[in-house]
Amino acid sequence: MAFDSFDAFVMMGGHGPYVWTCYIVFFILSFVLILWSRKQRHAALKGLALRQASGQAGKIVTSHGNTGADFARVDPSKH
Repeated sequence: MAFDSFDAFVMMGGHGPYVWTCYIVFFILSFVLILWSRKQRHAALKGLALRQASGQAGKIVTSHGNTGADFARVDPSKH
């Protein structure tokens, strides 16, 4: 589809406001998702580094600070 002018391109036969709003929302949400993902990755790596430094590398620590699980072998004959 060819447009006669830049204004015609922006308006897109009356559909321009919807189309450009969709593009703006898409790019804003993509940017927010990228920032949020980077923040979560940084927090996860920092948590892993802290767990490794404290000697709890094989244990899962819940948000309350309690140890949720570990990966030690369990001898079924002792239970």
